[in-house]
Amino acid sequence: MQLGKRKISTKTSPLVVAELGINHGGCIKTAMSMVKLAAESGCECIKHQTHIVSDEMTEEAKLVYPPNAEISIWEVIDRCALSLDDEIALKNYTESLGLIYISTPFSRKAADFLNDIGICAFKIGSGEVDNIPLVNHIASFKKPIIMSTGMQNINSLSNSTKIIEKHEISYALLECTSAYPAKPETICLRSIGELKERFPKSIVGFSDHSIGPTMAIAATALGAKIIEKHFTDSKYRKGPDIICSMDPSELRYLIDKCAEVHNALKRDKVRTTEESEVYKFARSSVVAEREIKKGHIITNDDIWTRRPGNGPIAACDYQKLLGKKAKKNINKNQQLDWSYFF
Repeated sequence: MQLGKRKISTKTSPLVVAELGINHGGCIKTAMSMVKLAAESGCECIKHQTHIVSDEMTEEAKLVYPPNAEISIWEVIDRCALSLDDEIALKNYTESLGLIYISTPFSRKAADFLNDIGICAFKIGSGEVDNIPLVNHIASFKKPIIMSTGMQNINSLSNSTKIIEKHEISYALLECTSAYPAKPETICLRSIGELKERFPKSIVGFSDHSIGPTMAIAATALGAKIIEKHFTDSKYRKGPDIICSMDPSELRYLIDKCAEVHNALKRDKVRTTEESEVYKFARSSVVAEREIKKGHIITNDDIWTRRPGNGPIAACDYQKLLGKKAKKNINKNQQLDWSYFF
C-alpha cells in the first residue's frame, strides 16, 4: 500500500496514525494545534473524520445516545464537525508540515468531498464496514482504503473486502474493538494473524481504543503494519474519545517503541556482535574433573564443564570426548584440547 510517499508493507516500520477524530470539538485552531503537536512528536499521518450531518443522519439520530456521551449522537457530531472550508484548511496545513492527511467519510457527500479535495486514501470506520452502498461508492474512486473491523467477525468482512478487491485497489484491515475505552480483555489480538491468513491481499493493522500503549505495541509484535490511535493535545480536554486518546508524549513513545519492535522482528536468530564478547565468558569449556594419566580412556567421571568458554572444546562437544584415550598426563581442572587425545 502506498499513502503519498509512504510505502506500507511487511518490511516497513509500522505507520502510526494520529486519529484527530472529533477531539478538536469543531474548532479549526484547536485542530491545527493538534496537528502541529503530532508533527513535532514525529507522526507521519493524521486521520480526521468528515461529517456532513444532514447527509449522514436522519432525525431519529437525535434520540440515540452513545454510551460514552451524555447527548445524542446527532448533537455530538453537530457540535464537533468542522465546516468543509475548515477541513480544506486543515488538510492543507497538515500537508504543509509534510504529514499525510486521510479522513473517514460518514456519508456519500462526505466521500465525494474528500475525493474532490484530493485525499490520497480513505478510511472506513467500523460502523460503515457493512454499509455496502457506501463502501462500493468509496471504492469506486480507486484510492487505497484502510478499514477498521470493530463489531465484525472474519466472515462478515467478506462482503466489503470482495467489493474492494473487485475494484483492484490496495487496502488494509485494522483489528479493532469499538468500545471507548476498550478493556484489554475485550481486545482480540489473535485476530491480527487471522486477518493476515484470511485476507492475504490486505495489509493488516490495529486501531486501538484501549488506554495506554500496551495493546498497540503488542499488535506490532504480531505483525500489525498500521497503528491507529486517537490523539489529543491534552488529556484534560473534554470529549467522548479523550479517555482512549494519546497525548504528544505518548505518541512519541508509541512511534519509538513500534519502530524498536519492528527492528527486532527483522533479525534472524544468529549471534550478534554485541553477544560475541559475552559468549567468551558466559559459555563453558570442557575441563578435566580429576588428574588424567596418559593412556587413560575417558569416562564421565573424568571430565566436566566450567567457565570461561574460551577453551578449545566447547561444552556442547562434551560427549565427543567419551571413549577417547589420553596422549599425555592432564592436570585437574585443566581446559582440554583435542590434541590431548587419540
